[in-house]
Amino acid sequence: IHPEGRLPMAKRVVIDTEECTGCETCVEMCPDVFEFNDADEVAVVIQAEGGDEECIEEAIETCPVECIHWEE
Repeated sequence: IHPEGRLPMAKRVVIDTEECTGCETCVEMCPDVFEFNDADEVAVVIQAEGGDEECIEEAIETCPVECIHWEE
């Protein structure tokens, strides 16, 4: 527990959808965390917190336009 008596904020994964090219690599790698939005033709985060961090890290490193990142 945080010194102020509350739980620390979990880090959240986010996608900059303005930058996303819709390659779907992250969706294929971590389907529990990312989903393809057919209407906008971009990937979106469906599980911002609590996903498989190792898988997310791999997706971040693999993303060709580097639009996936952690937010604290």
